[in-house]
Amino acid sequence: MHKLAGIELGGTKTVVVLGAPGRIDERLEFPTTDPAETLGRAVEAIEGWRDDKPVDAVGIASFGPIRVSREAADYGTMLDTPKLGWAGAEVRAKVAEALACPVALDTDVNGAAMAEHRFGAGQGCETMVYLTIGTGLGGGVLVGGVPAHGMLHPEIGHVRLRRAAADRFEGACAFHGDCIEGLLSGPALAARLGTHPSRVDPDNPLWEPVAHDLAELLAMLVLTVSPQRIVIGGGVAGRQPHLLPMAVARMPGLLGGYLRDCTRERLAGMVVPPLLGDDAGPMGALLLAAKAFEGHVVAA
Repeated sequence: MHKLAGIELGGTKTVVVLGAPGRIDERLEFPTTDPAETLGRAVEAIEGWRDDKPVDAVGIASFGPIRVSREAADYGTMLDTPKLGWAGAEVRAKVAEALACPVALDTDVNGAAMAEHRFGAGQGCETMVYLTIGTGLGGGVLVGGVPAHGMLHPEIGHVRLRRAAADRFEGACAFHGDCIEGLLSGPALAARLGTHPSRVDPDNPLWEPVAHDLAELLAMLVLTVSPQRIVIGGGVAGRQPHLLPMAVARMPGLLGGYLRDCTRERLAGMVVPPLLGDDAGPMGALLLAAKAFEGHVVAA
């Protein structure tokens, strides 16, 4: 049996796992600090699981933006990111050099999308979107079950959308101010609400413009990607379960009757929480490891 390891490299925490597609046997979590310490701890954990033989391949599901094209000279290198100290970090190369095995890399949200598509809420879907709303806001897009790559990878968190008329919050993104990450991420909500979101009652009217912004994002994805499923994970979505039905209820009005199939009931079945919970990212990393191993065998 092949021995696979996965690294979910998040902006706040890193999860390292040993297992196989659909199965996690060992798991270690620790804070994401600087590149040397974080990647060093991940490599150390994987080396500690070697016992009788080394791992056959590693998959990395990383925050970004990060170079995901395998043909690029800087494949697996972090680009300009809000995470201090990480711009230019050679994420994939450092792990591959230390462990001397095939290493595949994609974004953390693409990894989570792959896992939900294979084992969770996206099963049977040709096209789906996985959103995570937490420290940041990211989106992975699968078309034909394959992550969408192009010049880079989707950066859904940094699109700008129509704001609610009376909303004057300037946004919290260091790059774009009121992009959707600057409006809906955990730090943005804390600034917007004036306190930690958990201290604001679900029926407080302060949530109204927040639900509007989430609905705008979801309506935009319906119109541009035409997904069969939008899976929403992350800490904010998990701890504020009232936000999802509030946003879905607003979507038909935003769509203005243009898509007759997009009834409130149909949308409620399209926009759903993840079935895999916090395991989506690590399981996606193991799927990437399996692909790295398969590609290595074919190449050999």
